[in-house]
Amino acid sequence: MKALVYTAPRTLQLQELPPPSPEAGSVRVRVEAVGICGSDLHAWHGHDPRRVPPLVLGHEFAGTVLEGPLAGCRVTANPLVVCGQCRYCRQGRGNLCAHRRMIGMNIAGAFAEELSVPEQCLIELPPGLDACAAALAEPAATVLHAFALAARSLAQPLPQARVLVIGAGAIGLLAALHLQSHGGAAAAVLEANPLRRQRALQATGIEVRDPRQEPPAEAGADLVFDAVGSAATRTMALHAVAPGGTVVHVGLADGASEIDMRKLTLAEVTLAGSYTYTGADLRAAVRALAAGRFGDLSWVDERPLDEGPQAFADMAAGRVGAAKILLRPRREQGAGRS
Repeated sequence: MKALVYTAPRTLQLQELPPPSPEAGSVRVRVEAVGICGSDLHAWHGHDPRRVPPLVLGHEFAGTVLEGPLAGCRVTANPLVVCGQCRYCRQGRGNLCAHRRMIGMNIAGAFAEELSVPEQCLIELPPGLDACAAALAEPAATVLHAFALAARSLAQPLPQARVLVIGAGAIGLLAALHLQSHGGAAAAVLEANPLRRQRALQATGIEVRDPRQEPPAEAGADLVFDAVGSAATRTMALHAVAPGGTVVHVGLADGASEIDMRKLTLAEVTLAGSYTYTGADLRAAVRALAAGRFGDLSWVDERPLDEGPQAFADMAAGRVGAAKILLRPRREQGAGRS
């Protein structure tokens, strides 16, 4: 089978690999569509010590099970492989499992024609949900999980809150669309890339501003959703959040930085980190996508799998307006959306 292999920083190679040989409890899945995540791009740059080359990346995918009781079923999957026994797993918070592994990180991923997936991770797709929409379940679940955390500390229902979204990549754009679907409107979306600003505006109609030209007002948002997670956006988020408000930190662009702890304390700001999702979040995301609650997904681009190296280079250079690029093996080309 063909697979994109991350072999060194800034290097992806299309290679011919043997089909996966699933271990007990796992099955082969034929990949129909797989998304390029920001964490994949981070790894491609050589900035993620957890993803060690040679490695097949990719964890946002949809496909068809090729063997076992679910053979022929169309699925997505939870890429987090958890122990199921620790205190976090027993609490339904498998995303915090100390023993977790991840497809596309410790396990060969979905930038391939096939991959091996633990059966416990499979989520069946409802009829009519195409592969490209289903491949967005993982970032959509990340958004649902983050908003659920934020809702615990908000003083008002989410539709009544003034919300600022930082970043118009897939997570930020899905966050804005989630707000729209629940009767609220983001105060604004901030995005530095002009191509992404234009695409986000076309897709949502929400105000999209360049924070370098129009920085957010001080204390103007009850909730700030940081989908970037850089030192600059953390500073921006704490500047923009109102007293008693919440900053939910989702992005992982870089690590440690100073934050305004004085404001955090004096203004009783809640700063919440949000990491991935639970199985329940993923199933909810699949239902939301099937119901069309994230719109028509016109902001998504598709490319053949073998054009993956160019897609990564284009993303790194800021030449992409799409908030998400999905890769599809060549055998899917011309067959239409499945």
